[in-house]
Amino acid sequence: MTRVLVTGGAGFIGSHVVDALVAGGHGARVLDLRAGVATERADVETARADVEVVRGDVRDDATVETALEGVDAVCHQAAMVGLGVDLDDVADYVSHNDLGTAVLLRALARGSFRGRVVQASSMVVYGEGRYLCPAHGVVRPGPRSLAALQGGDFEPPCPDCGAQLEAIAVAEDAPTDPRNVYAATKLHQEHLAAAFARETGVSVTSLRYHNVYGPRMPRDTPYAGVASVFLSALAAGNAPRVFEDGAQRRDFVHVRDVARANVLALEAGEARPAALNIASGSPRTVGDMARALHAAVGEASAEPQVTGEFRRGDVRHVFASTAAARRELGFVAEEDFAAGMAELAAA
Repeated sequence: MTRVLVTGGAGFIGSHVVDALVAGGHGARVLDLRAGVATERADVETARADVEVVRGDVRDDATVETALEGVDAVCHQAAMVGLGVDLDDVADYVSHNDLGTAVLLRALARGSFRGRVVQASSMVVYGEGRYLCPAHGVVRPGPRSLAALQGGDFEPPCPDCGAQLEAIAVAEDAPTDPRNVYAATKLHQEHLAAAFARETGVSVTSLRYHNVYGPRMPRDTPYAGVASVFLSALAAGNAPRVFEDGAQRRDFVHVRDVARANVLALEAGEARPAALNIASGSPRTVGDMARALHAAVGEASAEPQVTGEFRRGDVRHVFASTAAARRELGFVAEEDFAAGMAELAAA
C-alpha cells in the first residue's frame, strides 16, 4: 500500500482523488485549509475515518513538512481556481498556485523525497485551440476582434489569409498561450514541477484537465464551470443563457475519470512525460451541455437560450487529443456524457 498526500484533497477534484485512492487500497492523507473531506454532497464536509486530514496551508513550510512525513507519493491538487480576469486577484493567484507549489517542491527536495509526484494542471495553458487552414496547415489564430464578435462572427480566421479554419484536437506538443492570470499560474506550476524533476530526478507528471464536471462541483461562485452556471439557472426556474451561438466546442470530462487518471499516474511504473491531457476524447458543444442538463432536469424547466453574448477573453474551440494519456497511462475515459449530466443535475 502506498500512502499518498493529496493537497487540496477536501475540494471538488481532490476529494474524488481521495475516493479513488482509498478504493484502490492506498492510504490517503489530505492537506487542505478545510477541516473535512467532501463526500456525497458538495455542501457537506464530513470527517472520514479512513482518511487522515492535516488542516493547513500549502504555503506554510512547517505545515507542509508535517504533511509529508511518511508519505510515498504526492498528488498536488491545491490551487485557487477560476478565470483570474480581475487583476485585483493577481497576487492571490500567484501566492496560492505558484508560491504554494514552490513551498511544496522545496520541502520535497529538502526531505530527499524519491516517490512519485502528480501535479494538477489545466487545458487553459493552451489558450485558443488548434486549427487547420486549407492553405497554410496548422495555424494559431490570435484573439478574436471585438468587431467580429459584435457582428456575430465567432469563428477565428486564419491569421495568414483570413480563410475559415477547421478546429482539431490539441496535443501536448501544441505551443502554450495562457490568456489570463489563472492560466499563467497553471503553466508556471508546470514549469516549477519540471525544474524540480530535472534537479532531483523525481518523476513528476502534470495532468492538464479539460472541462471537469460531476458531483461536488461548486455552484454559484465566480470559479464555477459553465455546467454549474447552467444548473443554477435551471434550479432558479430561469433559462440557461448560452453565449455566442452555442457551437463552441470543449471536452467535458467527468471528475471520476479525472480521479482515476491521477491514480494511474501515481501507479505508473516508469517516468512519464511532463504533461498529459486528461479529457474524454469526445468534444461537445456548450449548447450540447445546456440541452443535456435541460433534459436531465426535466421538460418543465426553461429551455436554454442562445443569446449571442460573448466574453472577449473566451476562446472559441479547445478540445484534447487523448492519445498520449492512453499510451503512457492506459487512460481511457469511461463515464457516459448523458448519464454524467443526469447525475450532475440530481446531485
